[in-house]
Amino acid sequence: QVQLVESGGGLVQPGGSLRLSCAASGSIFSTYVMGWYRQAPGKQRELVAVIHTGGSTNYADSVKGRFTISRDNTKNTVYLQMNSLKPDDTAVYACNAALGFKAYWGQGTQVTVSS
Repeated sequence: QVQLVESGGGLVQPGGSLRLSCAASGSIFSTYVMGWYRQAPGKQRELVAVIHTGGSTNYADSVKGRFTISRDNTKNTVYLQMNSLKPDDTAVYACNAALGFKAYWGQGTQVTVSS
């Protein structure tokens, strides 16, 4: 069992930055593939970024070059650094932990990009 708690969301102007954090507890964090997903109103949930146990990363085309996912296994935490934010990035961002057929979700944190 894994518990995930996100933080760091908020309101930011276009072009601004935010860093999301997802703290995990309850299992061996380093063995999980960690991901950030987002869901905007009226849209399907989409994968934003994923970081594998070895540190390799993958990004959605829409965020490449602007977002960076990282993990600190000593703190059981995964981060999403978001730069050059756009209004289209507005969504609820949720953290996911996956291991085999098991998957766990955090409650999500709202990110709003608006002037």
